[in-house]
Amino acid sequence: MRLYDPTASGPERHLNRAPALAALQGKTIGILENGKFNAAEMLQEVAALFESRHGCVVRPLYSKTNASAPADAEVLKKAVGEVDFLITGLGD
Repeated sequence: MRLYDPTASGPERHLNRAPALAALQGKTIGILENGKFNAAEMLQEVAALFESRHGCVVRPLYSKTNASAPADAEVLKKAVGEVDFLITGLGD
């Protein structure tokens, strides 16, 4: 039997949030779907609300293959060059 101490600390991480957008009008939205059933459809509906309410432009869909893992670095790097913000969420 192995016992793990849930209070043990891991490597220190220094992460920062992206700055908030001053306005949404005319911004470009990326959709990052996680491969789960209905995720793409649900996220496209949410993006359509941004489009109609804030005049945003929806870009093509970005995908990741594992819902419980981060998106590949290449996918995120591509998105950074193409969109102002990403919408992501779970399907099912």
